[in-house]
Order: sequence, then C-alpha cells, then structure tokens
Amino acid sequence: MTVSGESEPGSVRPGGRTARVRAAVLEAAGDTLAEQGFHGLDLAEIARRAEVGKTTVYRRWGTVAGLVADLLADMAEQSLPRAETGSLLEDMRANAALVRRTLTDPRQGALFKAVIAAATSDARTAEALHRFYEVRVAEWAPCVREAVERGELPEGTDAAEVVRAVSAPLYYRFLTSGAPLDEAAAERAASSAVAAARAGVFTSAPVTGRVSHD
Repeated sequence: MTVSGESEPGSVRPGGRTARVRAAVLEAAGDTLAEQGFHGLDLAEIARRAEVGKTTVYRRWGTVAGLVADLLADMAEQSLPRAETGSLLEDMRANAALVRRTLTDPRQGALFKAVIAAATSDARTAEALHRFYEVRVAEWAPCVREAVERGELPEGTDAAEVVRAVSAPLYYRFLTSGAPLDEAAAERAASSAVAAARAGVFTSAPVTGRVSHD
C-alpha cells in the first residue's frame, strides 16, 4: 500500500553514521531492484553503489533476501500516515489515491513488481512482503473502526478486509491487465469497497438493520 505515497526508501534520518550507511545501502538496493529486478541484486555491487565497505554490507544484511527484507521494513516505517477526514468514503479515496501514486511512480512501481515477483519463489522475501502489508493495513484500519463507531458501517465489520478491498483491484490492474491505473480506477476501488462495507459484506454475520451513509 505505497509512496510519495506509501514510502520513499533511503531518505536519511537522524541517527549518526549507522543510520546514514543503512539509508545509503537501502537506497542503492531500491534503485537496483527498480532497474534490474531481484536477480540483479548483488551485495558487493550494492556496497559499491552505496559507497560503503563490502564487509559492512555482508556483516549487517548477510544475504540479498535479508537486504530486501530490511528495505521493505524501512518502506513500511516511512509510509505516509492514514487520512482522517471524518468520512469513510473520503478516507478510502485517500487510501486508493496513495496506492495509485505508489504503483504509477516509475521507480516505486518497478520496485514493487520486482519484490512481488521475488516473493513467489523466495520465502524470506514473501514473509517480508506480508509484514509490509500488515503494517500498511494496520495503519488504515482505524478509519474503518471509527466509521463503525459513527454508525456508517454495521457492527462487526472487519476493518482489515475493507482496507484490503480498496487496494486489491488496483494491484490486480497493475499486475495483470496492463490497463491504465488512472484516477477513475482509484475512485471505483474506494467506492466499491465502501459500498460493500455498508452492505455488510465484510461482517461475520448478516446485517439486520440499516446504517447511516452520512
């Protein structure tokens, strides 16, 4: 769930030399992933590109999979916070717009494609990718829980499933169809997820009453 949006890996944060080294290495890894894919990653080359010692890179990350896992953790840490507009539809529109900006960004989109492809065959990368999305879903889930409290959604709505329902069609379009990932697609994703949530699709039990849509 992504960049300018969901994240901008590699930006330098306070913390001295160790933080600067990590930022430089993760930026180099992200650039290489976007340019060459997972199989283009080589720890020695990443060290050269980041202008740090090879020994430092091998000692800290050990393997390419370990480096990618840390990159994803860093991206999750730096992701933008959720919107809090007081309206579920507006919150989910903001979420969809964020995902769209991530996936249509030339660097970020290529990076995510490379990581998703690698996750299909590398268990550690898959685990790191799962953790990344768990963090992003957890960040946005309070928007749904607050909507339940306001009476916008039925009791028992699964907040995480609503958030996933927003991003799922955008990732499907991004990975499979080749169709433009435009603003209209983001609007449909948000509106459809909210409509389904209001109808009780994401509750564990049938909805017996009506809820306010205001």
